[in-house]
Amino acid sequence: MSEPSQPAPVGIILAVDPDRFAEVVAGLRRAGLTVTSEQPALGTLSGTVAEDRIPALEAVDGVESVDRERTVQLPPPDSPIQ
Repeated sequence: MSEPSQPAPVGIILAVDPDRFAEVVAGLRRAGLTVTSEQPALGTLSGTVAEDRIPALEAVDGVESVDRERTVQLPPPDSPIQ
């Protein structure tokens, strides 16, 4: 029997308390976030996490918002609709 496959991680963008940035990021890592980018001066960071761990990220003290990354695809320059 094969083991159940793990769901693909989803991209997340978070806003956190900039005055406690390092402390909050440490809590997010413990909750399962793999950090890919940090902007401490802005109080934002991005990373990936299993979808079922998003509520755990939202529960970390100091987290102000958790949003899924979105991809936007523009049409090619030579397409009739711009």
